[in-house]
Amino acid sequence: MPNLKSAKKRMKVSERQRKENYAVRSRVRRYRRKFLAAVDAGEADAIKTAFSEYCSILDKAAKRNVLKKNTAVRYKSRAANLMRARQA
Repeated sequence: MPNLKSAKKRMKVSERQRKENYAVRSRVRRYRRKFLAAVDAGEADAIKTAFSEYCSILDKAAKRNVLKKNTAVRYKSRAANLMRARQA
C-alpha cells in the first residue's frame, strides 16, 4: 500500500481509469459481435447500420486512447472488407 498522499490518489485514479478502459473495450467487442451477427444474417440495411455503429465506437475508443489509432483503423478495414465481400 502506498504511504504518500499523492501515491494513494494515483492508485485511485489508475483504478478508475482501468475500469473505464475495460468498459470501452467491452463496448467495442459488443458492437463487433453485433456487426458480425448482422453479416451472418445477410440483410444489407442491418449490415450498414451495424457497420456505422461499430466504426463510431472504434473512433471513440481511439480518441480516448483506449485503442491505438492504427488498431482502430485496422479493425474498421477488416470490417469493411467483410461487408464488401458479403454484399457482392
